[in-house]
Amino acid sequence: MMNKWPSPAKLNLFLYITGRRSDGYHSLQTLFQFLDYGDTLSFNVRQDGRVNLMTPIANVPDDQNLIVRAARLLQRHTGSALGADISVDKRLPMGGGLGGGSSNAATVLVALNHLWRCGLSQDELCRIGLTLGADVPIFIYGHAAFAEGVGERFTPVEPQEKWYLVAHPGVTIPTVAIFTDPELQRNTPERDLETLLSSPFFNDCEPIARKRFPEVEQLISWLLEYAPSRLTGTGACVFAEFDTEAAAQRVLQQAPEWLHGFIARGVNVSPLASFLSGQE
Repeated sequence: MMNKWPSPAKLNLFLYITGRRSDGYHSLQTLFQFLDYGDTLSFNVRQDGRVNLMTPIANVPDDQNLIVRAARLLQRHTGSALGADISVDKRLPMGGGLGGGSSNAATVLVALNHLWRCGLSQDELCRIGLTLGADVPIFIYGHAAFAEGVGERFTPVEPQEKWYLVAHPGVTIPTVAIFTDPELQRNTPERDLETLLSSPFFNDCEPIARKRFPEVEQLISWLLEYAPSRLTGTGACVFAEFDTEAAAQRVLQQAPEWLHGFIARGVNVSPLASFLSGQE
């Protein structure tokens, strides 16, 4: 029987780049919150150790897919002889800044740790996940958090759980395109959490995305007429925040045809963490 597990989206409610490290990564201060919206992964445990992705993604070889890589990494780390058939019902856009691939990898690690009875702690899973990508640990951590370092050091927070209109401009923004742009702001002063939470939220990546991708500029300009709106992550998705679902729906109904979006609630406890607690 297939086990279905949630793989939620995240938003960066703010994102500041405070420096560049000697290893080439950037130091960040960011505020993560989850959405009650995302992909769904289904698992069927196998006894023969094989890992099969039943829903391949076009132009992404299985051995490069984060879903398969996460499962094989967990096998190697734990010595588990079990395998899995894995399917993904994909709703999150690739290259959208919503963390879709990282969330998929985290769900694989959390779900198979449970289904294979590996017994790894959350901290151990986060350390494994970090080798797959900087955003993987937050999805394993499972609670809204202020993150520092490359985004892997967490302080739990309780931001308001607002409603969001999340829109995709129809372009994919490679993370490397943002982080290698010479005009990217890389020296925003580090501030304590209390100061950050009481200041207007901003994303240091947004000016570069708006400059290089006219579709992002057009999308943010339209949404700002109705509500506070920002880029999430390195893009390309943009979110507008509302106090009620009805207010978000009204704006989506007025949207021009080129705007493709959805409405979701911001949640401080990840749908994956909520699901896991129901399994234990």
